[in-house]
Amino acid sequence: MPFFKRKKNMSDETANNAMTNNQAENHAPDTGNDLHEEKELPNDTIEQLDPLAKVQSELTAIQDNYYRLAAEFENYKKRVARERQDLVKMAGADIFLAILPAIDDFERAIKAGGSDSVSEGIQLIYNKMKSSLEAKGLKPMDVVGKPFDLDVHEAIVQAPAPSESAKGIVLEEVTKGYFLHDKVLRYAQVIVAI
Repeated sequence: MPFFKRKKNMSDETANNAMTNNQAENHAPDTGNDLHEEKELPNDTIEQLDPLAKVQSELTAIQDNYYRLAAEFENYKKRVARERQDLVKMAGADIFLAILPAIDDFERAIKAGGSDSVSEGIQLIYNKMKSSLEAKGLKPMDVVGKPFDLDVHEAIVQAPAPSESAKGIVLEEVTKGYFLHDKVLRYAQVIVAI
């Protein structure tokens, strides 16, 4: 082998040895400092280094989003079912409101009295109408002698209380109040003791 080729081969071997030594120095056993630095890397860098961790974090985010959407949808279904049920219960509210003045007139006619046959006829019609409406969910309020409640009463007159303990009590009912399926259909107009 000619001299210049051999020298070139020797220089190649020397360069390879030098590279091997540099690589060995660069990959020398760590003292633990490099591991400490690795823990301080941001999550984005770790995810770039480990694609499996990135996929797992995306999967966790997607599952969380799915569970939230499923819970929201269940709440939506329950709310719509409740609203539909309330709508069905209160569907005839305007019809009941239109009938209530006639019931009030029947009650006044019964109190006024009159001939026995007419009074009995009025009482009979009133009882049938009242029982039919109660079967559909209409209930009269019982307010006389109870404490005044803004949620169900409408005070139209205030009167002096007969005693100290009667303050805030409903003395008299001017117009009867009604519930429709436990919701106020018409507020009771009352006289309140002050």
